[in-house]
Amino acid sequence: MKTKIKLMSLVTILVLFSSGCSGLNALAPSNAEAAKQQQAAPTSTPLALTENAPQNGVIAAYEGTLEEIYQRVNPSVVNIRVVQKNSAADSSGGNLPQSPFFNFPNQPQQPSVPQYSEGLGSGFVWDSEGHIVTNNHVVDGADKIQVTFADGTVLPAKLVGADSYSDLAVIQVDPKLVQLQPILAVDSNNVKVGQLAIAIGNPFGLSGTMTVGVVSALERTIPAGESTNSQGPMYSIPDVIQTDAPINPGNSGGVLLNDQGQLIGVTAAIETTSGANAGIGFAIPSAIVQRVVPALIKNGSYQHPFLGISGTTLTLDLAKAMNLPENTHGALVVEVIPNGPADKAGIKGSDRQVKIDGQDVRVGGDVIIKINDTVVQTMDDVIAYLSDHTEVGQTVKLTVLRDGKEKVLEVKLEARPNSQNTQYNATASAGVWMGISAVTLNAEIDKALNLPDNTHGLLIQQVQSGSPADEAGLRGGYKPINVNGEQILIGGDILLKVDGKEINSVAQLQRLLAEKQAGDQIALTIMRDDQVQEVTLTLTEKPAQNP
Repeated sequence: MKTKIKLMSLVTILVLFSSGCSGLNALAPSNAEAAKQQQAAPTSTPLALTENAPQNGVIAAYEGTLEEIYQRVNPSVVNIRVVQKNSAADSSGGNLPQSPFFNFPNQPQQPSVPQYSEGLGSGFVWDSEGHIVTNNHVVDGADKIQVTFADGTVLPAKLVGADSYSDLAVIQVDPKLVQLQPILAVDSNNVKVGQLAIAIGNPFGLSGTMTVGVVSALERTIPAGESTNSQGPMYSIPDVIQTDAPINPGNSGGVLLNDQGQLIGVTAAIETTSGANAGIGFAIPSAIVQRVVPALIKNGSYQHPFLGISGTTLTLDLAKAMNLPENTHGALVVEVIPNGPADKAGIKGSDRQVKIDGQDVRVGGDVIIKINDTVVQTMDDVIAYLSDHTEVGQTVKLTVLRDGKEKVLEVKLEARPNSQNTQYNATASAGVWMGISAVTLNAEIDKALNLPDNTHGLLIQQVQSGSPADEAGLRGGYKPINVNGEQILIGGDILLKVDGKEINSVAQLQRLLAEKQAGDQIALTIMRDDQVQEVTLTLTEKPAQNP
């Protein structure tokens, strides 16, 4: 069963002041020359444990395999340092990725003193043209990128392309200034649980560090980079490899290898309660890397097929609540993104709420039980199928259960929108504008705000100047806090209802606004300073300059 994981990214971040420092199918064409180098290089023999092998011989063979892999692959792994200059008053670390590994010193700041954010991560050589692959969250928002090679060569790098949805990015150095040794990537679909997993990277800035473990699990699902954006839908990276090879902050963008020293994944995240390795690490599979990286080099971006729904795996309790047989499996559609492919095809989202184990749960939507000829057991099956077997513009057949009866609908997939696409913006419909960004309340945020359990609504993060929300006097957040490793702004209004209807998600607000026209007034029920208030807001047309 595929499992969805909450992740913590692996970038090491420091904040600096002017006074000092505190603080992943067949071999891809762009990777072909790495294959030639691999064939030319001595090949290690996988460790084979036999009853007749002397114990010391087994250990020597194991050590020899690891030594040979390190000597051959380490020159392909690089240390990446990024720097971003922030405004003097900005103490949040600018736009560099928020993670539990940030170190923001607790000291007074002087507005006149320039402030910088520095990040440390890993990467690896992709080809002889100087292209280097790393995680998107390593280089996102950087003003300066510097690459240090295993031989000590330090070179500036430029960003070539990035994709937050797969958390991959490509940077480039001048290939004439350093000897480049591309790595060989192989098909991660052939990886099995129990096989040797070798990580090489720069944990805590300690360059050229090798750690060893096994492939602990496959088909994990972790949140994609844009999932933390409060203005759009949630997305996930499928088919992620789980390993117990120790990885820590600074390993981001490093390599996960098999027993031949071939790339099977890019280390990206860990599950931890302490901020350091706890034996559960995650790597983006090489199958995804080999699809995305060539597109990033050619186009600077990658288009992901987009269905336009959010949903959950149909559990026994959900099936009972919808009067479905207990052995029914599939993916329950909870939300349908307005004007998205699923919406255009007539996919139905959940329209009623029930209590399951004391929690309010939405039910009643279509249950996807098959995509084309592939049976769907879980929501992760939907995500993985779209990623592995479809492309933008392709039409897929969805077999759904609606009111207990099977129905086949055809959906033409579109390109997944980015967070700046107004068609899916949380604060704008096709023609009207509200002017806020918000995040959906959940149990963790409720607890952080000392709200009663199961409080539903949207926590307003920002109010755009001159917007309808601004004119109505709505307030955005101002104080950053970390909730499960994600930064949110508190202190703003909490939107509870619109026209007397409870608001349970950003997508629900999107749908409601899509039914409105410029000039319509809406009644907002908000909570401010623990007091419930009523506010009237007049919607306007989106200004051309508003994203």
